Formats: sequence, C-alpha cells, structure tokens
Amino acid sequence: MKYIYRVYLWTIAHPLFIILTLLTAFSTAFGSILFGSRIWGYYPGKVWAKCVCFIWGIRIKVKGRENIDKNTSYVFVANHQSAVDIWVVYGWLNHNFKWLMKKGLRKVFMVGYACHCAGHVFVDDKSIAGVKETIEAAEKQLKDGMSVVIFPEGSRTWDGHLNAFKRGAFMLASEFKLPVVPITIDGAYKALPRTTYNVTPTTVTMTIHPPIYPGEKGFAPKKLLEQCFNIINDSLPPESKAKVEEK
Repeated sequence: MKYIYRVYLWTIAHPLFIILTLLTAFSTAFGSILFGSRIWGYYPGKVWAKCVCFIWGIRIKVKGRENIDKNTSYVFVANHQSAVDIWVVYGWLNHNFKWLMKKGLRKVFMVGYACHCAGHVFVDDKSIAGVKETIEAAEKQLKDGMSVVIFPEGSRTWDGHLNAFKRGAFMLASEFKLPVVPITIDGAYKALPRTTYNVTPTTVTMTIHPPIYPGEKGFAPKKLLEQCFNIINDSLPPESKAKVEEK
C-alpha cells in the first residue's frame, strides 16, 4: 500500500499540488488587485489548503476553536513542525489573517507576488529600521477582526522537537497590543518532515489555546515568549517536546 501511495503521490498528487498552487497564486494576486485583499487575500488560500490536504490524504483535527472570536483581532503564534502547518492554519483556523513571513519568500515565483498583493507582511529583522517597517506594515492590517500569524521558531524543525522561540516575534506581538493566542500543531512532522518531499497520510491536530491578554502596560516580550513556549510545549507529546537544553 505504501508503494502504491508513493506512485500516486508523484504522478498525481504532487503535480496537482503545483497546479493548485499556481492557480491560487494567480487568483489571489489578481483578485486582491481588482477587488481588495480582505476576501481574495484569504479565501483562495483557505480553499487551496483544504484541497492540498485532501489530495495528500492528511486529516485535520481542531481543538479549542471556541477560544477565539472571528470579530476580534489576534496575534496567533504557532510551532512549526512542517510545511503542512501552513495548510493546517490556512484551512482550519477559520479566522481571517495575514502571515508574518520571511522576507526571502518574496522571491518565490508568483507566490511571493501573490503574498504581496494579499497584504501578507514580509519580516525584516536585520535592522531596527526593518523591524519598524514590519510593525508599521502589520499594524495597517490589524483592524476589523484581521489577525496575524507568526511561527516564532523562525523555521521548520529538523528533528521533530520544538525549537527555541526567537524574541523578535514577541517584540512585534507586544507592539500590536492585541491578545496573543498560542497554537499547538502536532502530527505535521510525521506527515512531511523537512528532509523529504514524500508525504505520509496521517492526522494532524491543531489546538487553539485561550488568548493571553495584555495588561495595562502591554506585554513584556520575554515573559510573553516564555508563557507561549510553555503552553505549546506542554501540549506536545514527549517525542515532539523541546529538548531540555533548548528550554
């Protein structure tokens, strides 16, 4: 069965993935230009994510969706096990948002342009001026229930374990003065590790934790980082928890 699936994956599923990605990029870019990015910057990606998980045979289970309100703006912070995390969040969060993504992704053919048109925010943390520009770009999007999603590890895990969170993501979050929602994604590493393009059909669970609200003085970035890290780490199974030296 494994080998039959592998043949299907490379002859049907992966070619379909490429076609769907290009179609989604084109529809997102031109829909956002013509009609605005609030609808076209989100829904094509949502449909794309659901289609990709379907053709790959990945099942999604969601816990805690009752913890968020679709009319409230949040900063969502999630662990990053795999590229599958993108489709899980896009397809099943059920909350309009913009990604805070690596600046280098702007160079990806058509996808980078589509993300620009959709209003997703490219993060430049190489300088103080770059961070300020990122904050200003994100704040323009954060209104009327629009949220942002950040992967504070910065990149996908190599070994399945939770990596240390980067402080910059929480410095940005503290500037927005919005409730921060930790998200735990479990099973995505098994579905598609960083070291391969061979997908394994499995169930991925996304747990949406209760929001963390800023106090009168806002957030202390270091404390917020530790709080989100502990919430996400405690929700992972032993084989995915952070190694002791990384905590």
